Amino acid sequence: MTPVRHPVLLRGAATIVAAFALGGCGPATPPTSSPSVETSPPPSVGIPAPAPPAPGGPPLPQPSALTDVMARLADPAVPGTEKVTLIENGTAGEAAGLDRFASALRDNGALPLSFEARDLAWSQNGSGNVVATVIVTTANPQSGRFTFPMEFAPADGSWQLTRQTADQLLALDAPPPPAPPPPPAAPTPTP
Repeated sequence: MTPVRHPVLLRGAATIVAAFALGGCGPATPPTSSPSVETSPPPSVGIPAPAPPAPGGPPLPQPSALTDVMARLADPAVPGTEKVTLIENGTAGEAAGLDRFASALRDNGALPLSFEARDLAWSQNGSGNVVATVIVTTANPQSGRFTFPMEFAPADGSWQLTRQTADQLLALDAPPPPAPPPPPAAPTPTP
């Protein structure tokens, strides 16, 4: 039986996500050596460089507070209506896009994903946002690890993916692909 593949709707920096979501087409063979991440690159995709923590300022969040946001966004067991609150200024209309994203990850063998947040720093925009380098490891050994910068905003004692980062990673407002047109009707013979 051929597995069903759903397109993952992604933009910008998230083309990497497409690689791990759609990359498992061949036979699974373990890599000859495990890739390692020596240092994390500074955020460079539409996110300002991080600001160093201010002496005596508030502590940065625990990395798990940020990775939990990403894990819930990628979890197909969490309904899209519950995920909307994980995105800054999320709307109910984006719930279907969040469901499609998680379903595509599942259907393409990328799950479970693991997330690691490194290099946490305060954003330079002064809003209390935090930038982090997030390393994603997929269940598919051929896809490996992917690293991208993300920004998170504080919200009611927890954290959300900023609107800017969500727009770069996910096409939440994109409609599902259209259904194929019905076949043309056979011509009726004339008497």
